[in-house]
Amino acid sequence: MGKKETTITKKKTASKRTSKKTSKSTYNDKELDEFKELILKKMESAKNELQYLQDQISSANSHGTSDTAATFKVLEDGASTLEKEQLNQMAARQQKFIRNLEDALVRIQNKTYGICKTSGKLISKERLKAVPHTTMSIAAKLKQYN
Repeated sequence: MGKKETTITKKKTASKRTSKKTSKSTYNDKELDEFKELILKKMESAKNELQYLQDQISSANSHGTSDTAATFKVLEDGASTLEKEQLNQMAARQQKFIRNLEDALVRIQNKTYGICKTSGKLISKERLKAVPHTTMSIAAKLKQYN
């Protein structure tokens, strides 16, 4: 084999290697199990937080003002109403977060987890670890706001 033939053979081998390096289209079962574990931990924490908020909402009225002067009672009732509204908003956000985590678990089960709904490409592991319920890659999310 001459020097020229060796060079051509090396180039063909290199092109075969690069053509085999196609980008991954889904995460494997081991990776999906890791994400599932992360999501289940986040869901447990979110449910505990939701329970705490619901307890706060129901106990907001237990600090009675029956023996307080009328003017203070009106101010306290206003503050109590504002606090209750804020707690309700936080609880609603927490419920939405839990629903999104549950949806992510369904995508794991269907083996579609981690696929960007906009581009169809795989979302980076780093993004999924930071925001496990996401359905969009960072690029797609940024494009959404531009």
